[in-house]
Amino acid sequence: MNTLKINFKNWFLLFIVVAPIYTVFAQDAKVVLAESKLVVDGTSNVHDWTIEAKAMSGKASATLEAGDLKALKSLDFSVEVEQLKSGKSGMDKNTFKALKSATNKNISFKLVKVIKITTVSDNNYTIETQGDLTIAGATKRVNQTFTVKLIGKKMIFSGKQKIDMTLYGVEPPKALMGTIKTGKDVVVDFKVTYN
Repeated sequence: MNTLKINFKNWFLLFIVVAPIYTVFAQDAKVVLAESKLVVDGTSNVHDWTIEAKAMSGKASATLEAGDLKALKSLDFSVEVEQLKSGKSGMDKNTFKALKSATNKNISFKLVKVIKITTVSDNNYTIETQGDLTIAGATKRVNQTFTVKLIGKKMIFSGKQKIDMTLYGVEPPKALMGTIKTGKDVVVDFKVTYN
């Protein structure tokens, strides 16, 4: 009887010491707006331009094992179209019109599949994904590579994506009676923190 108690006690102590090393758990997180930034860079026949997202939201769920990222279970991200600001009201109005903001309030990305997770260094990863990107009411499947940094309970997603807006039925905005014409391609550059 005493031997059984001692053995049980030893196994219990071993479990308490070793279990945290191999613990697997899911971390659910939401976008931290104050620590996130997304800008859209474009071109025109006159000068390049930039607009910045002033409001965004989203959720992510990842599996961590001993502090390492093992799986990305879900990821969604959304930007309010009418919170894309250039600092020029005329340009903003043209942008909202081109993106059909009256009927399509958000631009969104939703993870469909994780293709590969690569460890770059401690707490730094590259994740190759496929997801559904919805712009102006049109949804297309896109390949997106993220760099992810883990800091405590935070997951910081960074990346760039070139987008041909005409594939989403978005006509490049024009200004001054059509004398200023924007290019069809934009580059989205983002660094979004989930916590």
